[in-house]
Amino acid sequence: MATTAEAEAMRRAIALAARGLGRTSPNPVVGCVILDADGRTAGEGWHQQAGGPHAEVHALRAAGERARGGTAVVTLEPCNHSGRTGPCAQALLDAGIVRVVYAVADPNAKAAGGAATLAAAGTAVESGLLADQAAAVNEAWLTSMRFGRPFVLWKYAATLDGRSAAADGTSRWITSAESRADVHRLRAESDAVLVGSGTLRADDPHLAVRGQGGARQPLRVVLDSKATIAPDARVLDGTAPTLVAVAEDAPAVRPAGAETVRLPRAASGPGLDIPALLGELHGRGVRSVLLEGGPTLAGAFLAARAVDKVVGYLAPALLGAGAPALADAGITTITRALRLELTDVTRLGPDLRITAVPAPTAPVAPEES
Repeated sequence: MATTAEAEAMRRAIALAARGLGRTSPNPVVGCVILDADGRTAGEGWHQQAGGPHAEVHALRAAGERARGGTAVVTLEPCNHSGRTGPCAQALLDAGIVRVVYAVADPNAKAAGGAATLAAAGTAVESGLLADQAAAVNEAWLTSMRFGRPFVLWKYAATLDGRSAAADGTSRWITSAESRADVHRLRAESDAVLVGSGTLRADDPHLAVRGQGGARQPLRVVLDSKATIAPDARVLDGTAPTLVAVAEDAPAVRPAGAETVRLPRAASGPGLDIPALLGELHGRGVRSVLLEGGPTLAGAFLAARAVDKVVGYLAPALLGAGAPALADAGITTITRALRLELTDVTRLGPDLRITAVPAPTAPVAPEES
């Protein structure tokens, strides 16, 4: 059973892991704390970038000889494979670690097995300590490994009556500067930022990260089924990489400053096939997507059950008319509403940021006649 010192070390390791958000993809974020033989912190580290040393290696280097006879507390099962770096399970053994406590098992078949290797070598191994908290900070990578598609976070801004734009189409700015700054944090933590052609025409968004020192720019993705993107669109300015997804039967288009990919159209309704899009992005190493599109695109993703988290920025304002935050999502009766569980409510300046995830699946009632 984990000790109090190990539980405190795991909390620290989870906080360390979060420092890698937006910097490690397609790898997970991982934190590690090394306790010496007396249970005192000897070293700590986190996975800082893909291709660089893993969290365990950073922590072992910091601990030095104090690691011998000690305990490694890690947010994810130590890896068991050699890629751009060596297996962390072997590094722990070489350093003389006698006990390993990890939070979440590695679902990646190529890297899993570290716990078994450690145990076979006589190392005491314990799993599951603060697993929910560790999984939450690594939710994007874990989702992508388990389902073979990127984690999708839908972000929207709206008035208290659910309007994302006024009747004349204006939408800048519904929410405050504090909320807008927080959106740049979400962008910095994401591998890709995605909008549809409607948002592109209406707002000409830039979609790059600003105000986040040292942030890696995410891939800007535009769903443009009819290949109508304007050559002077801001997403083509070269600030960040851009991918334009068009329909298989769309006219030939080669926008300067972007790559183009052709995808099948949706089986029903306008637009492109959402699972095909997510499969394409996953194949490109995208593990997390920030969906910033308008109500139509958000509805298509929800209809495809392809939204893993919702972050809504609600401004204390009323419009009474104008575009809703969400359009048709294939829900025709209250019994089929997509129920969410609130995970956080935070005030940002005058606004509220509400974070929610889909509730566990319940039996779907038949539609009312």
